Amino acid sequence: MAREVSRLGARRAEFRLIALGYGDELMATGIARGAKARGKRIAFGDGQKIIWSYLSEQIFKGNPNIAPLGSENDPDIEWHPFCRGNRIYNRQVGNRWEWNYEFRPIPGEVFFTPDELEFGQQFGSGFVVIEPNVMQKGFSPNKQWPIIRYNKVARLLQKDGAEVVQFIFNGGHVLPHVRQIKTPTFRHAMAVLKHAALYIGPEGGLHHASAAVGAGAVVLFGGFIPPRVTGYDAHTNLTGSDVFCGSLQTCSHCKTAMETIGVPDVMDAAHQYLKVAA
Repeated sequence: MAREVSRLGARRAEFRLIALGYGDELMATGIARGAKARGKRIAFGDGQKIIWSYLSEQIFKGNPNIAPLGSENDPDIEWHPFCRGNRIYNRQVGNRWEWNYEFRPIPGEVFFTPDELEFGQQFGSGFVVIEPNVMQKGFSPNKQWPIIRYNKVARLLQKDGAEVVQFIFNGGHVLPHVRQIKTPTFRHAMAVLKHAALYIGPEGGLHHASAAVGAGAVVLFGGFIPPRVTGYDAHTNLTGSDVFCGSLQTCSHCKTAMETIGVPDVMDAAHQYLKVAA
């Protein structure tokens, strides 16, 4: 029992790191879309060994399009090199990421369990999920839209009559006066997000999750990573820059790009989605 509790605690800790790494696994599910219908299962790896990250099992759970660990020699395997250590959309060159502009993400898909679907339904629908925090890495400041602006967007949306919610994140910024939703795993958070009218937040796991569950999104990209590489056409992707430096160190260009995105830009985009939802 202690071991199982420890595992659950680890999964919760993963989600508290702002969906760190989940986006890559969700993009993998997009790559695998439709494989089963062709009589295939996608094996993510080097052509000989299936290579998963520590989050793969959670995101790939129940997905008939993806070959699990240990199935390397099955006759229906179709190999794809997108895997831990080889994400294709970027490569490190010195102190920056170099982006692969030939890469295009396909919205992923998640196969929820009945319990997860039931969990997601209990919070209602039509709300706006805002995530003001970014993953904690050396380049985190390059993806951070000013917190004070997230607070203002939340207040303005509430003034307009929208319900704003935030997933609980221990150690991060908590939006004042919004409903906080506690989820045991990231899959449960996605089950809730499935009922949202809109997601507002940084490029990352939750924006990929929004694409996977069909939720609208206003994504604060800034000048770090180009929407052309990891963005979705169905979303509104705000940059504030035409240059995407990929700097792995705190960058003044990225800060300026984020500051160029104003609250009115986010509100105008949000209103378009909320009109459609209404």
